[in-house]
Amino acid sequence: MKETTKGHILILLTNIIFGINTPFAKDALNVVGPYILSTFRFVGCALLFWLASVVFRVPKVDKKDIFLLCLASLFGIVFNLFLFILGLSTTTPTNASIIISMTPIFTMIMAAIFLKEPLTLKKAIGVACGLAGALILILTKQGSQNMGATHNVLGIVICIVSAVSYALYLTLFSRLIKRNHPINVMKWMFLASSIVILPITLPEVTSFNYSLLTTKTCLELCYVVFFATFLNYNFIPMAQARLRPTTLSMYNYVQPVMTTIISIVLLMDVLSIYKIIAALLIFSGVYIVTTSKSRKQTLEQQKISKTLSEIIKKQA
Repeated sequence: MKETTKGHILILLTNIIFGINTPFAKDALNVVGPYILSTFRFVGCALLFWLASVVFRVPKVDKKDIFLLCLASLFGIVFNLFLFILGLSTTTPTNASIIISMTPIFTMIMAAIFLKEPLTLKKAIGVACGLAGALILILTKQGSQNMGATHNVLGIVICIVSAVSYALYLTLFSRLIKRNHPINVMKWMFLASSIVILPITLPEVTSFNYSLLTTKTCLELCYVVFFATFLNYNFIPMAQARLRPTTLSMYNYVQPVMTTIISIVLLMDVLSIYKIIAALLIFSGVYIVTTSKSRKQTLEQQKISKTLSEIIKKQA
């Protein structure tokens, strides 16, 4: 099997798993709440990644990078995953999934601010499309049957903050991530995240009546921890090594589609014309942004054009 084919399979599986995870996590939240679900996810994955680092004997992290990884965990895990679960608890699975698919747009904005990536007209149009889609979700007063419009809007806003946080993580810590083994990155980040949230969530974790946990909820928690987090966070870097970033980003559209289908089948959400329009705007925005040229590509093109101009002048 070709390496590119493996990459396509890995990233497709990743996005299918993420798509299924949103309605499963939403259903589990009805029993355990966001604090307990986040604690299980963070502590469970910290244990799994530290065990994996021993089993696979991954190289040690430089001591200078440990502090940076702990700092990165705030943006990449605490403010990202914890806020996503918090937002999901107050909005529909479809809304949450559509908003999270905007991450490439937010990443481009952060890259323009911090890495001085050029903000072209094409990118600006993509950002405008994505933000217009998000505004439609916020302004249309449509939540699920069990939640009011105010809670729905709050959940969407929290999910936006979650996506922005992950975009900051990808932008500010890209070099740190690349120079360390993925398992090492995750084991330190999930350990740090567990230490950060435990003082907040521990009272609820210790006072929860665990007899309320059904087999279904336990399976959903296992899915969130093992498949949607531990397994996927191993699949992503493996796919990144085999495919171009633009190719990887195109698979993001699988997530909201899977989430919507499962949510409707399980009667957890209702598909409306507003959600379809919002999704199309956001998908269009993501496509425009991810197919735009990066700063490196722009400079290389300018260099090639300059070289060709000089050759033509010499021949003339």
